[in-house]
Amino acid sequence: MTRHTVWAMGVKTARSAGYRCTECGWTAVKWAGRCGECHAWGTLVEDGGVPRRTTTAAPAAHPAMPIRDVDASRTAARPTGVAEFDRILGGGLTPGSVVLVTGEPGIGKSTLLLDVAARHARRHERPVLYVSGEESAAQVRQRAERIEAMARTLYLASETDLATVLGQLEAVRPDLLVVDSVQTVASADIEGQAGNVAQIREVAAALIHAAKSRGIAVLLVGHVTKDGSVAGPRTLEHLVDVVIAFEGDRHSRLRLVRAVKNRYGPTDEVGCFDLSDVGIVGLDDPSGLFLSHTAVAVPGTCVTVTLEGRRPLVTEVQALVAPTSIPTPRRATSGLDAGRVNMAIAVLTRRCGLPLSSQEVYASTVGGVRIAEPPADLALILAMASSYADRPLPPRAVAFGEVGLAGEIRPVTGAHRRLAEAARLGFREAFVPRGVLGAGPVPEGMLIRELPDVRAAVGVLGVGR
Repeated sequence: MTRHTVWAMGVKTARSAGYRCTECGWTAVKWAGRCGECHAWGTLVEDGGVPRRTTTAAPAAHPAMPIRDVDASRTAARPTGVAEFDRILGGGLTPGSVVLVTGEPGIGKSTLLLDVAARHARRHERPVLYVSGEESAAQVRQRAERIEAMARTLYLASETDLATVLGQLEAVRPDLLVVDSVQTVASADIEGQAGNVAQIREVAAALIHAAKSRGIAVLLVGHVTKDGSVAGPRTLEHLVDVVIAFEGDRHSRLRLVRAVKNRYGPTDEVGCFDLSDVGIVGLDDPSGLFLSHTAVAVPGTCVTVTLEGRRPLVTEVQALVAPTSIPTPRRATSGLDAGRVNMAIAVLTRRCGLPLSSQEVYASTVGGVRIAEPPADLALILAMASSYADRPLPPRAVAFGEVGLAGEIRPVTGAHRRLAEAARLGFREAFVPRGVLGAGPVPEGMLIRELPDVRAAVGVLGVGR
């Protein structure tokens, strides 16, 4: 990179010119189509040659102290009053923490954070500031009335200027700050419109500094791109303390909220919410949403137990196998990974002799939940075999196990937690991989049927070779 030294106000500075990646900040002498650090395409822009001051030693405002003398009580998490939100945060909001909440438009981010702000204000009787850059204060109040979030110490402001937001922060002195969203706030000191890389970096840095210096918690709403990643520079995710992602089908009421990054708690927890006309409500026991309520057994259905973080969820998998006259049969999935569905079809065709290559196959989940973990393979296999044979599985039965390309059924983690959840909901029979019976306690009254491979699994239905 070309560099030359200049003197300004008696201070020696180094000025650089070149190209900088808008995603990760990587610099290069010449323009290139692809970043050499994060490998993103079309992200190198010309660097304006911002003067860089040489750093010299300075006295510390807060001298270092022995680790035993550091007061850790200031970072104790405080519950917000929304149990499912506190679950994924690790107990509540930590003073001085910055939480980035991301998700697709209309998925419920603003509704949830407005409810969190109101409950936090009521619970701790401290001021809470909600800054909206996308809606007016009157629009936010209408939503607050609809979801019953009219707290006495909840303050609203509609601002898009960073200096004004910091001024509101100084005037209200809140215990919690909510900014909806970080892409709509801009600083007058930085060139460009709100939402560009430089603006997002400046706004986030200013809000993080305010959170750390004042000891307040900050909730930032972040937009996502078409591929589902957080909009803006990649450094934004590194700067904040917690990154929370909203998941769910916009046509379904179910919303799953999980922590992608968490400096104060686990990242294997998931919160379940029900989004309705009257707001968003946490679900302590969401398993009932993922089961169909039919009085008789239906071919092509099988119940499985998935682990979302450390929480077991009972979910129903449905499959429909139908003959077709077209040369290329259709394959359609909803809530399941299309690759694993195609693999299950190939295993049933090759290992069990089921002629599914000439059949149309439709596979989906109930309730709009998405299943990505391999232990749901066995339930998918049984559902497709049941639909092909037009024979239902035994009533009140569950199945879980990972299926390999050789047709073997592999053990899964948390098997006994899955069985305990199934037994709690009234299931009395389970199809599982080998080794489950001798690995731990089995719920009383539950029949465990260990299966070595897919041939034994479809043999339960009397099909296959």
